[in-house]
Amino acid sequence: MKILALEFSTDRRTVAILAPDDGPGLARSAQVFHERGRATPALAMIEEALRRAGIERESIDCLAVGIGPGSYTGIRAAIAVAQGWHLALGTPLLGLNTMEILAAQALAEGILGTQHFLIDAQRQEFYAAQAELAAGQTPTCTPPRIISAAEAAALVERGAVICTPELAGQFPRARSMAPEAATMARVAQGRRDSPPPERLEPVYLRETTFVKAPPSRFIPS
Repeated sequence: MKILALEFSTDRRTVAILAPDDGPGLARSAQVFHERGRATPALAMIEEALRRAGIERESIDCLAVGIGPGSYTGIRAAIAVAQGWHLALGTPLLGLNTMEILAAQALAEGILGTQHFLIDAQRQEFYAAQAELAAGQTPTCTPPRIISAAEAAALVERGAVICTPELAGQFPRARSMAPEAATMARVAQGRRDSPPPERLEPVYLRETTFVKAPPSRFIPS
């Protein structure tokens, strides 16, 4: 299965291709990085990844998207690209949690045991999840939650914390790691739970509140 993966949940955004090769158990792959946040040229990154992997866009069998938690703007942009791709070519979409990708990446780097993951949630808050990493086993993360700056600092003091790169300055004792599209593509290989494309949406943990505008006033002339 040829997979195109988009991971835009942090400022270090990546696009990757994973495709079967001629040899058994081998795969062609290509990954493109961009570190300018909202200025990410998503379509140009996709074209470059396809070119490096020698894959035509029409041959992509699955498009995997990082749905966060993380940068709401980046995640929405990746979802919009994926949904447009689906409308044009009918390619199935797959949404993957950023914490799950970080856990898979940590395990691939040989990090084992109980690990806590932190992602910037703005407003002096952080998205947090925990995973048990064991060799030869698929990591499973707890559902992500929002914690305060004090709670995050306490986690780091206890050790075994992995944070995304933008938090490295705040938590120098934590291990810095960015979720990568190449890892997402490998995780997507074993997944078949594609949602309806129109239901693909970001992981958004804050309660959405609306304030109704007051009615317009009539001012007699």
